[in-house]
Amino acid sequence: MYRCIYVCMALMLCFFLYSCDGGQGSVTETASETAAETTEIVTVLFETTTTETTPAETTAETTSAETTPAETTAETTTVTTVETTAVVTIETTTAAEMTAPAENKFMPSVLAGEYTYNNGSEPVIEVVDGVTYVNGILIANKTYSLPEDFNPGGLHPDAKAAFDAMQAAAAAEGITLKIISGYRSYAQQTKTYGNYVARDGKEEADRYSARPGHSEHQTGLAMDINSLQQSFADTAAGKWLAEHCAEYGFIIRYSADKETETGFMYEPWHIRYLGVEMAKAVTESGLCLEEYLGITSVYAD
Repeated sequence: MYRCIYVCMALMLCFFLYSCDGGQGSVTETASETAAETTEIVTVLFETTTTETTPAETTAETTSAETTPAETTAETTTVTTVETTAVVTIETTTAAEMTAPAENKFMPSVLAGEYTYNNGSEPVIEVVDGVTYVNGILIANKTYSLPEDFNPGGLHPDAKAAFDAMQAAAAAEGITLKIISGYRSYAQQTKTYGNYVARDGKEEADRYSARPGHSEHQTGLAMDINSLQQSFADTAAGKWLAEHCAEYGFIIRYSADKETETGFMYEPWHIRYLGVEMAKAVTESGLCLEEYLGITSVYAD
């Protein structure tokens, strides 16, 4: 009996010591382990969710493959916006091309295959896009006009290249040549001519300034060099220009004593590009361009 009592007392002592010393620790440890396990479980759940996909992910995947209504709307909007922008850009470009001057749309100075020399026969006159060619040569004078909207946008590249070469050759001989007036549009010529008429009267202005549409400057093939004074002819530059310009494709367009034929007074500064062969032929003939081609230069009114 006493043995049973001792055993019971021993068991109670062990239980007491366990509760005070290690039991709480065990409970705390158990709670920690439980928390750890919970964390692991949660982690596993998320891992499992990632692997097996949650409903949200299913939507995302479905959206990628099939596109949700929201994404479909977004895509449709994007495509529509891009296409609309492209159309507007094209329409704007087209409108600009239609309304702006035909920049850099140079007419040929000589029609290919129709370049002819003076042979005493009647001139061949053709009109291409409103521009007159006589024996294949582009002409703008008092008889033949250019369309108001004719606008190449600058000097013809052939004429500019020829001038650059001539300028360099002159410089090598100590002569300075510079363009003081090159291409002029119809609108610019309107102002220029109007100013001269206001200053000197129409009859006098018509001797030295072309009416709008009749100016060679509008062709992009003519230019004024160094000075607008007839005394330029007596300068070293004026003499050099008269002697050598044909070698580079130019003629002194309004020769001395040819006002009746050209319609304009003597302008030793005004040169016109024809190309080397034709320029030499006209210069060597001693004729002005109107005489050489057999045409007139007279205003209709």
